[in-house]
Amino acid sequence: MKPIILEDRAVLSVAGADAAAFLQGMITHDVALLAPGRAVFAGLLSPQGKALFDFHLHAGDDGEIFIDVAEAKADALLKRLSMYKLRKAVTLVRRDDLAVLASWPGGEPMDARGPTLGARWIGPAGSAAAGAQAYDAHRHAVGVPDSADIGQDELLWLETGADLLGGVSFTKGCYVGQENTARMHHRDKVRRRLVPVTISGDAGDALEVKDEQGRACGKLRSRAGDAAIVHLRLETAAGPLFLGDARVVVRRPAWLAPALADMMA
Repeated sequence: MKPIILEDRAVLSVAGADAAAFLQGMITHDVALLAPGRAVFAGLLSPQGKALFDFHLHAGDDGEIFIDVAEAKADALLKRLSMYKLRKAVTLVRRDDLAVLASWPGGEPMDARGPTLGARWIGPAGSAAAGAQAYDAHRHAVGVPDSADIGQDELLWLETGADLLGGVSFTKGCYVGQENTARMHHRDKVRRRLVPVTISGDAGDALEVKDEQGRACGKLRSRAGDAAIVHLRLETAAGPLFLGDARVVVRRPAWLAPALADMMA
C-alpha cells in the first residue's frame, strides 16, 4: 500500500541538550531505546496511573525527538510539557510542516506497537494523501486500540493494553504514575482491558456491553463496521456478551492472548 498521512495526528518537537532526559522522567517508556528507524510508544499519566496522553516518539536529527500525538490532544500536551520545562535546555514547538505517515501491511520503520499495524514514521506534510479513515478501519481489523479508545484521564495505563503493546518499561526508573502502574503489573491486578471484538447483529445506539444475565460488564469505545474495541471486565471475556440485541465475541489477537489465557482457555 502507498503511504498515507494520518491527518488526525499532529507532530510536536522536543529539541535541545536536555530533550531526552526531560522526557525520560515523565513518560512510561524508556527514551534510551529511541533510535533512527526505531520508535517508542509511551504515555504521560496522572499520579494515579491514568492515561492523560498516549503518543509515539520518533528520533529526529541532532537529538531532536518528535512526538506523534492525536490532533485533538496536541495543544494540551504541548501546554502540559511546557509546564515541566522550567530551566531545562529544551525547546518545545508544534511542527505543522511535518506529518505522521503510515503504510501496511508490513514495512519499515515498524509501528512501535507491533508489526500487524505496518509502518509508521514522520515525513513532510503534504507528501501523501490523507488516509486516517482507512487507517482506523485497518487497526480495528487487526484489533489494536488507539487514542480514541484510550481517552483522557479515564483508563488506567495498563487497562489500555500498553504493557502488551510495548508502551511501558518496568525497569527504566521513576515517571509520573509509576507507583500504581508497577503495583498493578507485579500483583497481576489488571481486571479490565481494552479488547477487540466482533459485533454480529443490530446493536442500535447501545454503548454498554452486558452478559447473558443483563449485567453491565463493559463499554463500547470505538467501532469500524463489525470490528470494535470494548473496555471489558476480563472475567466475562468468554461470553456470551451482548451490545443491545447484537452478539459480541471477544477476539484474541497475538498481542492480547497472554491476558486472556485463563479466561478463554
